[in-house]
Amino acid sequence: MSVESDKEKEMLAETYRLSRDNNKMLHSMRRSAFWGGVLKVIFWLAIIIAPIWFYSAYLAPIVQSFQNTVNQVQGTGAQAQVQLNGFQDMLKEWGSKVQSALPLGQ
Repeated sequence: MSVESDKEKEMLAETYRLSRDNNKMLHSMRRSAFWGGVLKVIFWLAIIIAPIWFYSAYLAPIVQSFQNTVNQVQGTGAQAQVQLNGFQDMLKEWGSKVQSALPLGQ
């Protein structure tokens, strides 16, 4: 009977050792999965937030300056159009005055 009980004790000890190793592996896998998930979240947050931060920190002032320049050029273009229309009106007036000053035969 002692041979069987020794074998049972060895089997029980081996089973206990295997279950402890298994438990350690499972805890390690859970821990790795948890930290992997945390790192994935941090990675995707960085992917999403980095371009927004880059735009607001560096590109926004440049874009604003560009928009101001475009608005200024458009305003200058409108002023040039008004002056061109005034010049065309002046030429029409001058042309009608010249025609009225010329004799009808010519």
